[in-house]
Amino acid sequence: MKENFCIDYIRGVKMTNYKEIVTKAVIGKVKKNNNMHFSFTPDEVANTILGCWVINHDFSGIEDNHKVRVNGAFDVNVWYSYDNDTKTKVNTKRFSYTELFSVPLKEDTNLTSDSEVIVRSLKQPSVLKADIVNGDISLDISKELGIEIVGDTKIRVPVEDDLDDYIELDDDLIDNMEINEEYLNDNGDVSSKNA
Repeated sequence: MKENFCIDYIRGVKMTNYKEIVTKAVIGKVKKNNNMHFSFTPDEVANTILGCWVINHDFSGIEDNHKVRVNGAFDVNVWYSYDNDTKTKVNTKRFSYTELFSVPLKEDTNLTSDSEVIVRSLKQPSVLKADIVNGDISLDISKELGIEIVGDTKIRVPVEDDLDDYIELDDDLIDNMEINEEYLNDNGDVSSKNA
């Protein structure tokens, strides 16, 4: 803890002392909605897309040259018909992505390799649109990520140097206290007389 005392007198009135404390805090926070496009060739020639959903979204963020790089991946399940709409199949594909974020930081703070990067999924990936284009399945997927940077920062707090928050005991008060010796019986239980 670094201390920096400032005692100011304005018109003869003593102002409060301050201490600067170095602590961990959120020094930057952003969120971003992002639409992504993916495509893949199914095992069969698809006729109609019957359903589509995203599962198993994994991601992590690291500091990369004073920016945050988020690496993530998810599985997309596509249910489609084929063979002139006489059969159906669910095809699962794993897609990965990398995104770079510039996170504005609070004054007098820096993003370093010691900073903690927290990435949250504010809106899980979902399929906005699924089409069949030239035999491939084309997917538009939307997601929203939130990023927090936790790092060292300084805060100034007022300090009362002459504050005495102890309670003073009066020995005369303690000596004059009456003790009820019948409060506990022989078994250590509360006496029925006093219960």
